[in-house]
Amino acid sequence: MATRSMTTIIEGNQIDGLAVISALDVTTLEAGQHKFWFRAATNALAQSQHLPVWVFKGQKAGKKIVITAGVHGDEYNGVLTAQAIARSLQDQDIAGCITIIPTVNLTGMLNHSRDFFSADPDVSCGNLNRHFPGNANGNEPQRYLYTIWHKLLMPNAELAIDLHTQTSGTAYPLYAFADYRLDDALQMARLMNPDAILDDPGDPGILETVWNQNHIPSITVEIGVGRYTDTAMIARTVTGAMNIFKHYDVIDGMPEPIEKAIESARVTTLKAVQGGFILPQVSLLQHVETDQLLAIQYDSFGEEVHHYRAPESAVVLSINVESMRAAGSMTIRLIHPE
Repeated sequence: MATRSMTTIIEGNQIDGLAVISALDVTTLEAGQHKFWFRAATNALAQSQHLPVWVFKGQKAGKKIVITAGVHGDEYNGVLTAQAIARSLQDQDIAGCITIIPTVNLTGMLNHSRDFFSADPDVSCGNLNRHFPGNANGNEPQRYLYTIWHKLLMPNAELAIDLHTQTSGTAYPLYAFADYRLDDALQMARLMNPDAILDDPGDPGILETVWNQNHIPSITVEIGVGRYTDTAMIARTVTGAMNIFKHYDVIDGMPEPIEKAIESARVTTLKAVQGGFILPQVSLLQHVETDQLLAIQYDSFGEEVHHYRAPESAVVLSINVESMRAAGSMTIRLIHPE
């Protein structure tokens, strides 16, 4: 192993002609574009698991920004957005450094699943985005994240953007989470020009929360629907990311004007009272009034079994796009503008 400061290249080990690394410190890299495979962990067959990493480093000093996607393995619009951002940066004159990791949850992506898949029979499939920053002595997903957080993410960021979509079977508009106590987080969320922003103080184990706890302002961006491609939403998010880069002088240019988004600290989720087939009666971002019909549920015969109504006036933030819903699953989410 040859160690160059904190960037550790595994000598003699390449994948498709690209260097394999076990740690990254972008301050040790020369200016220019770099592509690596980051060795995160081994699977139960002792095979190494590698994440693709793009680094765009400028000649001039500037902000270090990290972009992640694919923390949930069924959220492909985030992955496609991260890749599109990388393509957009290839001809840019950059100040500072942008690091892009587009497919964090390898096992989830291979299984078309939100969750991390472990071969350990004592580990249930887990939501990776509840286990950051990982645990060196924990279970398989916790160890996997520990290496990614400590050797790849945390050393290379002053700002961070985590790209997601709504879970499979449900849809969001372009929607950002930001902790309003952090000026840079709120600024980035607004520069993204989303349809809605949630004032989000964060929950334990979520990547955005852990970034913020480590004094690295971060936002989470939800890009439409799980699994299925939305090119228009991807394009909007790429433009939003470029707005952020321009605002912080990482690339040249003026950000596009910020459009007013719905902003709130409060959402309401209506969950299926029983299993069945649910057809929404409203659309995303529609304003609804108290007691307005939101969705109708049918049993397996096609008989109406339940009506879902608005508990108060609000805006529709999420709907189910797969009709068959289990008891307790989300059917409608409302946001309450402030």
